Amino acid sequence: MATLLYRIGRFSYRSRRLVGAVWLAVIALAGVAAATLSSPTSDSFAIPGTESQEAFDLLQERFPGSSPDGAAARLVFAAPDGGTVTDPAHQQAIVDAVTEIDAGPQVAEVVDPFAAGLVSEDGRIALAEVTYAVDFLSLEPETRETLEDAADLARESGLRVELAGTAVEPEPELGSELLGIAVAALVLVITFGSLIAAGMPLLTGIVGVGVGVALVTAATAFVDLSTITPILATMLGLAVGIDYALFIASRYRHELASGVPGDEAAGRAIGTAGTAVVFAGLTVVIALAGLAVVGIPMLTEMGLAAAVTVAIAVVIALTLLPALFGFAGRRMLSTLPGLRSRAADPEDDAPRLSRRWAGLVTRHPVVALTASIAGLAVLALPMLDVRFGLPDEGTYPADTTQRQAYDLTVEGFGPGFNGPLLVVVDGAGSVESAAADVTEGLRGLDGVALVTPPELDPAGRTAVVTVVPASGPSSPETERLVEAIRSELAGADAPAGAAVLVTGTTALFIDFSERMSQALLPYLLVVVGLSFVLLMLAFRSLVVPLKAALGFLLTMAATFGAMVAAFQWGWLTGVGVDEVGMINSMLPIVVVGIVFGLAMDYEVFLVTRMREAYAHGEPAVGAVTTGFGHGARVVTAAAIIMISVFGGFILNEAADVRQIGFALAVAIAVDAFVVRMTMVPAVLALVGDRAWWLPRWLDRLLPDVDIEGARLTGAQEDQNRQRVAVNPSAP
Repeated sequence: MATLLYRIGRFSYRSRRLVGAVWLAVIALAGVAAATLSSPTSDSFAIPGTESQEAFDLLQERFPGSSPDGAAARLVFAAPDGGTVTDPAHQQAIVDAVTEIDAGPQVAEVVDPFAAGLVSEDGRIALAEVTYAVDFLSLEPETRETLEDAADLARESGLRVELAGTAVEPEPELGSELLGIAVAALVLVITFGSLIAAGMPLLTGIVGVGVGVALVTAATAFVDLSTITPILATMLGLAVGIDYALFIASRYRHELASGVPGDEAAGRAIGTAGTAVVFAGLTVVIALAGLAVVGIPMLTEMGLAAAVTVAIAVVIALTLLPALFGFAGRRMLSTLPGLRSRAADPEDDAPRLSRRWAGLVTRHPVVALTASIAGLAVLALPMLDVRFGLPDEGTYPADTTQRQAYDLTVEGFGPGFNGPLLVVVDGAGSVESAAADVTEGLRGLDGVALVTPPELDPAGRTAVVTVVPASGPSSPETERLVEAIRSELAGADAPAGAAVLVTGTTALFIDFSERMSQALLPYLLVVVGLSFVLLMLAFRSLVVPLKAALGFLLTMAATFGAMVAAFQWGWLTGVGVDEVGMINSMLPIVVVGIVFGLAMDYEVFLVTRMREAYAHGEPAVGAVTTGFGHGARVVTAAAIIMISVFGGFILNEAADVRQIGFALAVAIAVDAFVVRMTMVPAVLALVGDRAWWLPRWLDRLLPDVDIEGARLTGAQEDQNRQRVAVNPSAP
């Protein structure tokens, strides 16, 4: 592989105009495709194979005008102290607000609080429910404005009005996280000491993200993609795109500073660092594509879209980057006044922090390993209290209208009104009698606050009963209530000839969390197993992939420990990380997939240089120090860039995006600086030559991909000997 990539690097350098023109054409075509084929994203929450999804689909079929998947809004009206919502002025203001919304666009149904009896016992609070005919991403600005205007109209009478529901949710979008690009630019300038060299990874990273997101946008014409999919693709594509180019550019400058001609330096950089990029990229792609094993369409789409963006970043690093090297020439070695890039100076043998650190770790590997494991164990302790779920509006910041609407609903009607359950009774004939029996059974269950009379479809084959739990939508008591309904009323005690199903947003979330927990172990086995084989193939070793996998498990434990401390215990509330009381149940698989791929990046980049030094004759411990000295500075820069890009997402308004950004930033920090830059050299120093051992029978079976570029170096030495034989005066 190293030889093939060497040729690609030389060709791209020499044919830089052709390669540049091809990529300009690709960018233009991707942009045209995105502009002409794009369709609105969709946030449909489908979980095939679950009872709640089956019931949801049945409701769509039997109650076609109910828009169960449409956007919804709740207006919570609260009278001032000493007053009630039934006071004539207040009641008229509420009626006017409801009438204005009902006359607005895209409305499917509006439930008047006085007609439906949605007024609290003390008369202070009333609820108006609005259902729209489209999902919240398809809501027109005029529709949202009508909702806000109606709320303002009611406020003029002295009422307090708060809004909740999907119709008032902000659409996730890029913004503050772009601050990560500015930090990345600063890190690159400090690392290389050159604006030109720093601009190369930044340019190729942005190009890769642009092409990837354009293709994802164009794909919305053929498949439904969630709103967060382009954000995740941007997050990962930008981080890995910059990092991959950083590693190759660093190696290219090293070769160029050694006096190697530009095309030869580009070939060597792509043949060595580029090989590591290919394996690192494959690991990330495997981890992301592995999300398909969960069986949830939204996660599969997110994983595949991000995997495509990462693959594009790899191709750009192998082709466009060496072409840019050709355009820049030896100006890649230029430095800014006061800045000096050691990565470009192969003659710099002065003690550096990275070499001193590697020397310290390899001299005291047991101490370094013990301290690292103990520190990660302490950080992981809060994970014993982890609580997974899908946060509801009760976990929003206290100053948001959604949270205030949630609290007012709890005050006036109880927590269950924020997450009612829908019990569907379906039968071959009339289900009126069966629905009555189910309704009576529901009233006898513990944890039920209210049961409404059954509502039948026009054909009389299906009935829906609304159940209001006594507990909140994300509480364990509500989960137990759902289990009780399914085990008792939908089990052996179900009416003859009728099927009883539980659905609603709360039930969907419960089923989603259960599906995620069931899929975690198979996902880990698939991703870790495939990546183990890939690393074994790359390094001809059993110790290296085993160590990589165990180190990753420590990283994840520490990451979720930090998540519990921040989001459940509220330890970082003072610095802007809001307490939400639980960890999003989608996070374990998503973060495991992303972090495993990225963690293997650092493993590949660091260990490749160590393996390269060992393959070229250095003793095992010396090779660890040498390889660490070559790679640590660039790995540090790469980690800081990733932490900055991911950390910027903590400022996003969407709670799930904030948690993903926090988890990824913490995981990269832990994995890069503790696991890969401390535990890796310690373990390799302890095992010595055995780190590179592979059974002979297995060694013969596996193809030799030459990740350290040994064949490439050998071929270059043969060429030099031949040149000297022909011209003895040649250097």
